[in-house]
Amino acid sequence: MELPLAFIERMQQLLGEDYPSFAHALTHAEQPVSIRINTTKGAQAPINAQLVPWSGRTGYYLPQRPTFTFDPLFHAGAYYVQEAASMFLGSVIEQHITTPVRYLDLCAAPGGKSTLALSQLPAGSLVVSNEIVRQRAQILAENITKWGNPYSVVTNNTPADWGTWRNYFDVIATDVPCSGEGMFRKDDTAIAEWSPANVAHCASRQEGILADIWNALRPGGILIYSTCTFNIEENEAMVQHLIREYEAEPIEVKIDSSWGITGALAGEAPVYRFMPHRTQGEGLFMAVLRKRGDADATCGVAPNLRDKKKKQNNKNKSLPIPRKVKEWLTSPHYAFVADETTITAYPQEYADDMQAMQRDFNVLHAGIPMATLKGRDLIPTHALALSTAFNHNAFARCEVSQLTALNYLRREAVTLPIDAPRGYVTLTYQGYILGWVKNLGNRANNLYPQEWRIRSSHNPDTIVEAGVKGIL
Repeated sequence: MELPLAFIERMQQLLGEDYPSFAHALTHAEQPVSIRINTTKGAQAPINAQLVPWSGRTGYYLPQRPTFTFDPLFHAGAYYVQEAASMFLGSVIEQHITTPVRYLDLCAAPGGKSTLALSQLPAGSLVVSNEIVRQRAQILAENITKWGNPYSVVTNNTPADWGTWRNYFDVIATDVPCSGEGMFRKDDTAIAEWSPANVAHCASRQEGILADIWNALRPGGILIYSTCTFNIEENEAMVQHLIREYEAEPIEVKIDSSWGITGALAGEAPVYRFMPHRTQGEGLFMAVLRKRGDADATCGVAPNLRDKKKKQNNKNKSLPIPRKVKEWLTSPHYAFVADETTITAYPQEYADDMQAMQRDFNVLHAGIPMATLKGRDLIPTHALALSTAFNHNAFARCEVSQLTALNYLRREAVTLPIDAPRGYVTLTYQGYILGWVKNLGNRANNLYPQEWRIRSSHNPDTIVEAGVKGIL
């Protein structure tokens, strides 16, 4: 790896005698492999794995990189492949968020920090995951769906769009677009695109994003600011910008000295830097700030929600929900909404909010899409099968081998045992649900989402040691 000369000069000035160790780690050190398990689906610590200490007890370093693409458990949402430093969000949540919140992950794709928030925020928290780039937003929606938490919404909107919901969110996480210096050893494109001018451009863009979204954070709410870059302009200087322009109050996060996390390279505000020569992970900067003001000054109600509620409820009453659909969930605390093509379940306490979001934003996923309507047929959705609220006893299940699971995930033909029940059946691998087939007896229709299928031409017959071991 050849680092840009201007980058070298800037980092030498920033780090001084610490630079040689930093440069060696950035250019020669082996990249660690880490995952975060989905405990709500019953996943446990992998075999021979080392805990990521700041992860909130769900992140693990793996001794080697498995073939994740060919691990059915990955597609079932049993774990998420996430860079270890990013899991520091778990410590922030654990220390500073103790009651249910409305949480916005503003720049959320591909979904690592959102799935972490869904797992570690207090029960009953709502997580809205937004991504401005349409293609990345689709990937985000896929990963959120696989994670299976019904208290989730995925949107494809701008920060300015969300800024119109004044004082709504208790927490906003802004993992802002940056110059990506922390990704140099993972992404050659980040090196090729780096320049001092791009650093300045990113800093200006970050100021604009923060200005657009600030009004959506309620007084007393928390802003989590993070980048994957090393320079001062996009990190400490942006924290000072928040303090100066918005009177934001920095919040300290307690850390263990053994973690190797470093503090500010400029200024005195508490910030948290993950440097590749000191921590086992890629580059990350994070700061936590509180918005000044009276926390009781706003009730956090979505704009014009009361005006729209009556109209929305009248619309829903005209479309009855089949009783059996409600039995597909483990809890009765959901509001069901039906239109001409789809039945959706929303957590009761956020049903109005989620429907208001459907009105105001480009929503790709919300709550639990339960079923699509085709004539008189109710077709259960893939999101339902992967949801942690799904009643597994509502449909027949069929455990399959790794080879059959991979054929299913390729959306190829699958053959069920001759005694398998007819109708809609969930396929499971090592106990984890992969999705639906419709068993017709002589054959089974593969209902795995076409856009999610494994496209690799690798022959599954040759896959022996694919995946993460021992997370059941």
